Amino acid sequence: MIYRAFGLRVLSEFPLPELVQVDDCEGQADVVIERADLSGLWNGLEVHHQFFAVKDKGIIHHIPDTAILCIQEGKRILVSPMAGAEENKIRLYLLGTCMGTILMQRGILPLHGSAVAINGKAYAFVGNSGAGKSTLAAALLSKGYSLLSDDVIAVSQGADGIPIVTPSYPQQKLWQASIEQLGLGSHEYKPIYEEINKYAIPVRAEFCSDPIPLGGVFELVRTEEGEVHVEEVQSLQRFPLIHAHTYRNFLIPLLECEQWHFSSSASTLSRIDVYQLRRPLQGFTAYELVELIERIVNKGA
Repeated sequence: MIYRAFGLRVLSEFPLPELVQVDDCEGQADVVIERADLSGLWNGLEVHHQFFAVKDKGIIHHIPDTAILCIQEGKRILVSPMAGAEENKIRLYLLGTCMGTILMQRGILPLHGSAVAINGKAYAFVGNSGAGKSTLAAALLSKGYSLLSDDVIAVSQGADGIPIVTPSYPQQKLWQASIEQLGLGSHEYKPIYEEINKYAIPVRAEFCSDPIPLGGVFELVRTEEGEVHVEEVQSLQRFPLIHAHTYRNFLIPLLECEQWHFSSSASTLSRIDVYQLRRPLQGFTAYELVELIERIVNKGA
């Protein structure tokens, strides 16, 4: 079956119900996902970051009790499932780590966060795990805005140098607590996989399917402060921020693409505003942050 995600046509032996299926007569696939026997590949490789290795410029990802994955040249993903592995869990890595690696191999900057379309521009919400990126994006969707991406944000350079965000696929992933706070009701949704208390939230009606310019980046940070706060990130602090929130940034040296990442980051940062959003450790502040974001975006417009 052929699907579309991140602006790419994906031909997959494995069903990918999260993605939008497209007509297989529209042209060649950009990315092929196929089954292969990689059981003997992992042994003997030099391992980085515990579960990653490099072979012939391809990235090998070993997921214990799940699968071995090989991501090659931005065009191919080989999948070697292990006995008894959950297909849902394998798909989680295919659509996350594998697609993030594919984008990097193709010279597309992958940011780790959620992107929402506001007034014709994309705004990326990045942050460490647990910062509340997806929850904030869901709160924005409840106000009538549209989702472009959740987890991996694909940023490419337009012909005129303007950074462009290409939509991923119409789904969010939310923890049980966030679903309850947003009033969504988790009984209506399926867990991502059995071992985790996180749910897949379809957002086809709230999905923006067209690439749009990147208007800005908001870094979400949890602090001891008692209220929400925003400040603009100055030039010298922007590069570390973008590097820290590049999806699987430890792959940059493994792929030998440090110069590309620096140039791509510099070009992107020269065209956008960057802010840091601080929120208290305690309490649900997503809707307060939405109001703050709207004031900043509308003021900029």
